[in-house]
Amino acid sequence: MKEFFSHIRGAVVSTLVLAAVCCGFYPLIVFGISQVLFRDRANGSLITGADGSVRGSKLLGQAFTDPKYFHPRPSAAGNGYDASSSGGSNLGPTSKKLKDAIQERITLYRAENGLNGTEPVPSDAVTASGSGLDPHISLRNAELQLPRVAKTRGLSEDKIRGLVQQNTDGRDLGLFGEAGVNVLQLNLALDQQH
Repeated sequence: MKEFFSHIRGAVVSTLVLAAVCCGFYPLIVFGISQVLFRDRANGSLITGADGSVRGSKLLGQAFTDPKYFHPRPSAAGNGYDASSSGGSNLGPTSKKLKDAIQERITLYRAENGLNGTEPVPSDAVTASGSGLDPHISLRNAELQLPRVAKTRGLSEDKIRGLVQQNTDGRDLGLFGEAGVNVLQLNLALDQQH
């Protein structure tokens, strides 16, 4: 019986020590290191306005529908850009519902941006990302929206093209993926122009 309680005492002490290390010290150390070395990223890459209010995150897309803004990639997350419901639609390539939704988005995109009926539309303009929260659009998508935004805002296309370039993130490690335009940062930069 004495040996049994010795084993129980050892198990309890081991559990308490591991709980203190794994649930206390280790998270605090990682938190401290991240705050010192990667403060912006560790806190969500938040974008704040001139008044100090949080406008959003560089990492999460937001819905913009007004013609004076660049429109983001469609979202299937909840009712659109709902971070608590992040995810795709799970509709496959043979889904009639997906095909109809894409065709409807193509028609709307062409109408909004003054494109003719045969102009190719970038895939990121009509398909949702896997998370539904993608903050970027392709350079081609931005180029096609540029005339609409310039006309609505009364700014030159060259001025807006410069803002697009300033808010374009390069390829990952310079090798992978494509360059993408951060829609939230671009739209905030446009609002600062007025």
